[in-house]
Amino acid sequence: MKEEEVLSNLLKRVGVKLTELRKQKGYTSHEDFAFDNDIPRVQYWRIEKGTTNLTLKSLIRLLAIHKMTVEEFFSALYKDSKR
Repeated sequence: MKEEEVLSNLLKRVGVKLTELRKQKGYTSHEDFAFDNDIPRVQYWRIEKGTTNLTLKSLIRLLAIHKMTVEEFFSALYKDSKR
């Protein structure tokens, strides 16, 4: 698999996991979640869809909202990929 494909796949998996976390918080809409957490709605939508190159700073900010560490997030992401 090419490097670009690997990155694209990982960004999509990150987006899926962030969508799951948002829904666990009771948000059915990415727009409501973004608005309540002062995140640009379109940018957050792109993150969840895996269509934007998420920065580490943005990821850490999102994980702080979910009260997760980077280690916890990627550990959960890894476990989800093994299902």
